[in-house]
Amino acid sequence: MSNRVFKTSKTRLSRTRLALAGLALSALSMGAAAQTKGGTLNGIVQPEPPTLMLGMNQQAPTIYVAGKIYQSLMTYSPDLKPQPELAKSWVMSADGLTYTFELEPNVKWHDGKPFTAEDVAFTVGTFLRKTHPRANVVLNRYLASATALSPTKVEFKLKEPFGPFLLLFEVSTLPMVPKHIYDGTDYATNPANQTPIGTGPFKFKEWKRGSHIHLVKNENYWKPGKPYLDEIYFRVIPDSASRALAFEKGDVQVLRGGDVDNVDVRRLRALKGVTTTTAGWESYSPLAFMMMNNRKAPFDNVKVRQAVMHAIDKNFISSTIFFGLAKPANGPLASTTLFNDPSLKAAPFNIARAKELVKESGVDLSKSPVKILSFPYGAQWERLAEYVKQGLEQVGFTVSIEPADAGSWAKRVSDWDFDLSFNFTYQYGDPALGVARHYLSTNIVKGSPFANNQGYNNPKVDALLVKAASSTDPAERGKLYTEFQKIAVDEVANGYLAELQFATLYRANIKNLVKTGIGLNETLDDAWIEK
Repeated sequence: MSNRVFKTSKTRLSRTRLALAGLALSALSMGAAAQTKGGTLNGIVQPEPPTLMLGMNQQAPTIYVAGKIYQSLMTYSPDLKPQPELAKSWVMSADGLTYTFELEPNVKWHDGKPFTAEDVAFTVGTFLRKTHPRANVVLNRYLASATALSPTKVEFKLKEPFGPFLLLFEVSTLPMVPKHIYDGTDYATNPANQTPIGTGPFKFKEWKRGSHIHLVKNENYWKPGKPYLDEIYFRVIPDSASRALAFEKGDVQVLRGGDVDNVDVRRLRALKGVTTTTAGWESYSPLAFMMMNNRKAPFDNVKVRQAVMHAIDKNFISSTIFFGLAKPANGPLASTTLFNDPSLKAAPFNIARAKELVKESGVDLSKSPVKILSFPYGAQWERLAEYVKQGLEQVGFTVSIEPADAGSWAKRVSDWDFDLSFNFTYQYGDPALGVARHYLSTNIVKGSPFANNQGYNNPKVDALLVKAASSTDPAERGKLYTEFQKIAVDEVANGYLAELQFATLYRANIKNLVKTGIGLNETLDDAWIEK
């Protein structure tokens, strides 16, 4: 009797499980169907990038668009843990000198050619060493070799340990490029720079200058069933108010940080059906600063640079110019970056002290008029230039502002053709990756707006940064970076202004938009539109 009851109960339980499993499968299929309906995503690219060849240009608009075309071996979670992308696994040797990656086996370039370890070895070992002004600082110093062991296995050998090596494989740092297209060519003039070819979920379709960049679904994408979107348009809308209106009307569904003036963010995020997040910037932690050209008067004098920092109010910049979507920076490392020293004190706003420092410098400001090269990333930067102009004029500087678009700004800064300008750069989770490039004297090189453009040169800082990057002891690294930060602030190696907080605004029917520590710069192969 009891045995029959047991059997009946077991049968009923089995039927119940089957029924529940059927319901679950039905729900999954419904969800999958919803995600495969395609659709068009409309965003904004602001300002219009000079190129989409990510291995040669890493300005923010280029990364945003090209991050859907190109991929790297990894991506990163919000807590900056490495996640598989083109590499499905990796191992590090006990001595920290050898890294071996196993690649996804069925990846193709957009032109149909297979992606292999030869592409990886060429990209990292040859191409980016010549073209990438940020990555090559690390590669040229630490990378001994990049070798394809098989079509799906690549090995990197280092000359000496480099603690944050596994944080390098973010798409704008080490974007994979096709060896069969670039090997043996003049990289800078290769025609493929105009029609970029990657492994990502979206392919380049059209770039109508002044209007839009159009990407379309990669039907042969290596992740089955993805991407869900049919196409992405990046609209070029020069005026901030017009960009805000386009989002308000629904012509554009996504706004990223800087697409509209911060004063409009408050209004737009209150609209019905709009979702807002500040996630997706964990890897970057953007920090804004002033670059003062150390090569010539008046900024070749440290007391003049110190005077500049007393002539501006960083609290005002954060609260008013950036409308609260920022906080004052205390030095070269953002508070969200490893080894930030929270004890650092910024120069207080004090016009009288600024005048004293100018007097102590012995510099005749009337003989050294200053031109501020404008930073072409929105109205808040125009306001910042006007505010700094007014502050410097109170101290006795003669100041004018020179307008620039993204291309001309990048070229002039890269060629050191400026007196004072602004920049915000990404920190990439570790000072060795995102910060050191601005201060190493070996990185005083022309060709990139993200190098040591101000010409700061201090052998002690060089030694501190090199030793900190090579150390695998967090305590030692922290001590070295603390010493570096104090010197950089005291000597005004750059004029630290604000840690920026970028808000992403998007329509609530856009799903899976921000999932990783690189946010909208991600491939968006998981993003879909709810109908």
